[in-house]
Amino acid sequence: MKIQHIFFDLDNTLWDHRKNAYLTIKDLFEKQEITLQYAIGFEEFHAVYHEINETLWEKIRDGIIGKEYLRKHRFYDTFKHFGVDNEELSMYFEEHFLDKILNHNQLVEGAEAILVYLKSKGYTLHVISNGFQEVTERKCLLSGIAKYFNTITSADSVGVRKPNPAIFEYSLGLSQAKKEESILIGDDWIADVVGAQNFGMDVIFFDTLDENREEDGLKTVKLLLQIKDYL
Repeated sequence: MKIQHIFFDLDNTLWDHRKNAYLTIKDLFEKQEITLQYAIGFEEFHAVYHEINETLWEKIRDGIIGKEYLRKHRFYDTFKHFGVDNEELSMYFEEHFLDKILNHNQLVEGAEAILVYLKSKGYTLHVISNGFQEVTERKCLLSGIAKYFNTITSADSVGVRKPNPAIFEYSLGLSQAKKEESILIGDDWIADVVGAQNFGMDVIFFDTLDENREEDGLKTVKLLLQIKDYL
């Protein structure tokens, strides 16, 4: 059957979480004068934070930890890496990070252009995000892309995260879309590609990190506007 419904992952597929997080943490880092107080350079701090945060999100995706564990540990473990054992400071970063990140709403290059193109072609667009429910819709609204989507599903709405098939089932039910008429576009190999494939749904892998995965028949793009080659 012809594709009618397109489901997008949000973070790092449309909404540039890496860039927005970087800018937010830099603001907090400078406000708290961390380099002056603890002789830690920002780029080094951010590199350690990024690695710790990515690992914790993988554990959330795999059901090993919950979001409260992530919120308690991502900054605490980063500071501790540099010998700063300060729970109050780490929680200051965590609380203000969640509040301030929505001050930065940069989109991935080509995001709005591809949404405009796909809408013009008559596709119905949706979001399936592993992010927190309380920020997913605000990210879409504040970045100006909410108007393109008929439905927005966040993992907290379902109680499971991609690649669990239940979140795909929930989102398709919400959108009244048939699996064989639908395709997912996302940047996470496990959550998006493996998740969609195991669910039996077509997928386009947005290879933002140049993973260069080789799989027969896999649709892959390095830039969002290359989606036009498939749709």
